This record gives sequence, C-alpha cells and structure tokens, in this order.
Amino acid sequence: MPSLSLSLTACLLFYIGYKLISSNLARRKLNAEASRRGCGSVPYMKSKYPFGLSTFVQSLKANKEERGPQYVVDSMNAIGKDVHTVQVRLIDYELIVTRDPENVRAALATQSQDFDIGHNRAESFKPLLGVGIFTSRGEAWKHSRQLVRPQFTREQISDLDLAERHVQALSKRLTTGANGWTDTLDLQPLFYNFTLDTTTEFIYGHSVHSQDPSSRPVLPTVKGLGAPDRASLGAHLDAGKAWIETRGAFWKWYWLISSKDFDYHCKEVHTFVDWFVQLKLQQQYQPSAETQTPTKQKFILLDELAKQTRNPLELRNETLAVLTAGRDTTGALLGWVFYFLARHPRVYAKLRSIILAEFGPSASSAEITFTKLRGCQYLQYVINESFRVAAVIPLNERVCIKDTTLPRGGGPDGTQPVFIPKGRQVLLANYAMQHRADIWGSDVEEFRPERWEGRKVGWEFVPFGGGPRVCPGQQFGLTETSFVVARLLQRFDGLENMEGPGRIRLHHAIENRSGSGVVVRLHEAKA
Repeated sequence: MPSLSLSLTACLLFYIGYKLISSNLARRKLNAEASRRGCGSVPYMKSKYPFGLSTFVQSLKANKEERGPQYVVDSMNAIGKDVHTVQVRLIDYELIVTRDPENVRAALATQSQDFDIGHNRAESFKPLLGVGIFTSRGEAWKHSRQLVRPQFTREQISDLDLAERHVQALSKRLTTGANGWTDTLDLQPLFYNFTLDTTTEFIYGHSVHSQDPSSRPVLPTVKGLGAPDRASLGAHLDAGKAWIETRGAFWKWYWLISSKDFDYHCKEVHTFVDWFVQLKLQQQYQPSAETQTPTKQKFILLDELAKQTRNPLELRNETLAVLTAGRDTTGALLGWVFYFLARHPRVYAKLRSIILAEFGPSASSAEITFTKLRGCQYLQYVINESFRVAAVIPLNERVCIKDTTLPRGGGPDGTQPVFIPKGRQVLLANYAMQHRADIWGSDVEEFRPERWEGRKVGWEFVPFGGGPRVCPGQQFGLTETSFVVARLLQRFDGLENMEGPGRIRLHHAIENRSGSGVVVRLHEAKA
C-alpha cells in the first residue's frame, strides 16, 4: 500500500509539473505573438490562492449572496479604478473581463467576425433551450436569425391590444381598500406573470393566464398528447434557469453540474412547447378568441415560423428562445422600474405628471400609441436609468474564433491593444461598465433619470447587446415596459416602498432580478 501511495503521489506531482511547464511554454508563445502585434500586457485579477481558486470560490459566494455584479466591480477596482480590462486565471483556464466600451464595440460589432458565443455557454443552455437563436453558433445561428428576426416588425411590436388585455388582468390583482391603498404586496411575481401571459399568447396564440387562471379557455385536443400544464410553466422555467446559471458559473466544467431535477424541469418545459407545435403541425390549430378582433387576425409567431419550417424540434427551440427572453428580461425590467420609483417619490411624481399630460388620466388606453410611448422622453429616461443601475443582463460573453486583438487595455496605462488568442473567452461586464464614474459621473451609484437628458448613447450602454447578434425582440420588450408603466401610473398616484432600508440585492438567474422582490403598496387616484 505505501508503494501505491507513493506511485499515486508521484503521478500527481508529474501531472502538476507537466501542466505548469506546458502552461509556461504556451504563455511565452502567446507573449511573443502579443509583442509582435504591438500589444501590451493585461493585469491579472488578484487571487489569494494558486491557480485563481479564490477568485472562483469568491465569485460563487458573491452570486449566492446576490452581489455577483458588484463583486466584478470591486475586484477590478482593487487593481485600479482606471483599469478596465483584466485577465482571470481559473485553474488551467484563462479569460478576459472588460468594462471598456471600445472593447465591447469591437467584440460585438466592428470585429464580430472574430468572435462567437462560447461553446461552454451554448452547452450549458442546450438542455433547456436546445439549438436556437441564443445558443447556436456560426451558420446555424445565421439560419436561426433569418427565421426569427423578420417576425419583430414595427407593425407587430406597435400593436398594444395584446398588452392592454393583460394589463387589465394585472390591474385586477391590485385591489384597493376604503382608504385607497392596496395591501402590501410584491409586484415582481405579478410582472413575471404579465410577461409570461403576453409572451405565450404572442408566440402560441394562447396565453397561459398565470395572472388569472379562471380565464383559461378549454384547449383543443392534440392526437397522442395530453393537455399542456399551463399552471406550472413559470416555475419550471425558473428552476431550469437556476440550473443553467450554476452550470455557467463552472465555465468549462459545466458538464459536472447536472441532475434528475434539472432534466425533469427541462422535460416539462419541452412538453408544454411541443403540444403547441404539434397542434400547429397537425393542422388542428384555430386561433383562440383572445387573439382576434372584429377587424383583423392577430399575429402569432408560431404560425409565421411554421411557414418557414415544419421541423418540430426547430419550432420548439426557436419559440422557446423567444419565450424565455420575452418573459424574463421584460419581467425583471418592470420590477426594477417600480423598485426604483418606490424609493424615489420625486421621480414618481414627475413621471406621473408627464404621463397624465401625454396620455390623460383616463382608465382607457386609447390615447397610448407606440409612437407616443417612444416619444415620451422622461419615461424612456426612467427605463434607461433602471436598466443602467440594475443591469438586467449584467454580463455578456464572446469567444474568439481566431487569433485577434481588442483595441484597449494593454500596457501600463491601458491604451495599448490586447492580444486575444483563439479560444479565449471574453466577458463583457455590462454592470461594471454602467457603474464607471468616469463615464456616468460621480453620482454613478444614484438613480437619477435626468442624467439621460441630451445624452448620446454609445457602447457604454448595450442592455440588449449590439452588432449582428443584438436581441431581435428589444423593441417589443421596451414597448411592453413603457405601456405597463404608463397604464399603472394613470391609475395610481402614490407608490410606497414597504421593504424598508437595505442594500440592493441582485439575484442573478441569467437575468438580474431584485433578490428582495418589489414590496410596495399603491394608492389609487380619485376619479
């Protein structure tokens, strides 16, 4: 036995030595290529333990404590507040983190041909989302884009009838007492219900009616399939995404994180989507009454995609990608808007006065149009500032598919290019970029919508990404958000934060949502 232990120890030491030597040789080769290209060195994020182990452990801890994006800021600032691009070592793996708008522009747009989404990210997402517009790479992604992007025309996103129907369902949940106030409640799950309801109707022609289950109509039958579980879809999506977030945190070792629980939630989501796909493919589909008006047939995404492909797996994956993005990003954003409005009564009062002047105090949405919503500047400032402070998507990522460079971050003052070897992952730190005082001002941590007055937005603010892979549904999400805010402020003249003092908690499950919810009460304006 002692000889076996000695042999194992010797093998382990040999392996460690081999990895150290090969790593040093590879680093020398990369340094030589960087020098040849005129690139400077990039500082490393500090780690207490060898191989960057403390960085890995601390990032997991920060996410668990709902301060993951702040951890990135603090770690970069620990090197220097004027350092905006760093290297991170994780065991035998290195990556780049940047909060420099010029590097973001290069990775997403001007040098997008050198980058793609990472293999590890795609594989982490695939068990739930399959191969679709947010998980595919190369030619497969171009095919997905050709299917999905044309569906988000201005005509489709400017039709507010869909949003109004579900705003009415949301409004019914906000009952007031004799004093005009609602009970203390959490708006966040109601907003996620709203976006789930609107998105399922937009995609499949039938809402799941999570806000008001009593409104669910009887569905037609599909040969060989039982009725879909409309009650549990949101819970299965949340559980599946939580597993994806954990898998993503383990980078190249994502495959270590799996479970029967994850498989179960993925299967339930797929079963739901497959029911509607088969309903369409079996030609039994008839639009529900809720998607029709006396004058026109409403747009249904699945119908349009089915004109381009009859592949059931492709239809599942593409519609599921739109479902998760449409529900989660907009649901989180609505939560943050009211989170901040509840803590800034001056902003609430100012915004409400503008909304009443623009759209009137009427209980009707007749005066609200897509054009008027986009033209209501202070409303857009409030939404932008909510996006900036909370960063609904705190990190984006790319992997370079050939040796390339980023324009800044190298050398003693960070002005030299940075060499990025093929296969290197680059994290685009949106939250950290949106909290740079040198870009946004010394009051960068404050919620102040007025900072957007006269501001020309550049690559320092890309909440929906940018370049060829920009989110195709961004205007759909922004329109929904604007509409809901306008309608609720028409009805309520008071909004109070009922959570009390405490730090902002960034619960990261692919998107950032408030870890403490949006606990408020609202006061209904007198008619």
